[in-house]
Formats: sequence, C-alpha cells, structure tokens
Amino acid sequence: MPKITLTPTQKKDLRYFFEFQRDPEACYLAAFTSQDPNNKAAYLEKWEKLLLDPSIQVRTIKVGRAIAGSVGKYESMGEAQITYWLDRKCWGKGIATAALQAFLEIETSRPMYGRVAFDNYGSQRVLEKCGFVKIGTETDFANARQAAIEEYVYQLGE
Repeated sequence: MPKITLTPTQKKDLRYFFEFQRDPEACYLAAFTSQDPNNKAAYLEKWEKLLLDPSIQVRTIKVGRAIAGSVGKYESMGEAQITYWLDRKCWGKGIATAALQAFLEIETSRPMYGRVAFDNYGSQRVLEKCGFVKIGTETDFANARQAAIEEYVYQLGE
C-alpha cells in the first residue's frame, strides 16, 4: 500500500478534482453529480465557495506526492454527510478506504451519513470497511444517469 496523506484542500487542487470528476465511468458510478461535469467555470465557482465555508471540511488525498482525490464532510439539513472522489487510476487499491479512515480521525462529527448509488459496489465496500452501516434507501434524480435511481443511506455512529 502506498503512503497516503490528507492535506487541507487548496484552490490549486481543484483543477485535479475537476479532471477526475469528468471521467464518464466515475460519473456514472457516482450518479449524483453536477448537471454538466464539463463546465469548469461552474465547478470552480462552486468549490471556491465551499472552501470558504467553515462548516465544510475538505482534504486532498495524496498518494506519495500525487493528488489522488478528495474526501470531505458537509452539512445537509443539519446532518453531517461524507463525500469522497478518487481518480479512477487509484480504484481498487485500498486508497479510498485508507483515506476515509484517516479523515474520520480528523472529522469527529457523529452521526455521519454517506449516500451511494445502489450499484456502486466499490463505494459501498469503502463505507462498510470504515464502519458505516446501511440504514435505508431513497430514490433521487441522478444527473449522470438522467433518471431517478435508488441510493443507499449509510450511517456511522449515533
């Protein structure tokens, strides 16, 4: 397993995140994406605002010195939500699991929730390996699929 570190996300990291989220296979699996993953201006504008919000904590995942993705916590309707995105080149190597485990040591909000498309088995495994338990399902519109799909809701802690 390569050395994984989490660093506070900086504006310069966003260009990598933007490219990662443009990957069609990654978008399909994530499902709940922006309407236009190729709109760089909108992406950067959204993220620059998020980085200024004190209720949001985002870390850049690095493998060695290379940026591999992001992991973060945001609030939705008063609940802490986890989010992460990994460059597809890094899938299947335990990087997402290790990064989420490290992030959960930094971000101690509990309960914390994670949501994942019903068929995103890799992300489901990451959540489960990090102690999240599936507590339900919801149906919501997935931009990347242009359809309403089922998503699983996971919870960590009480």
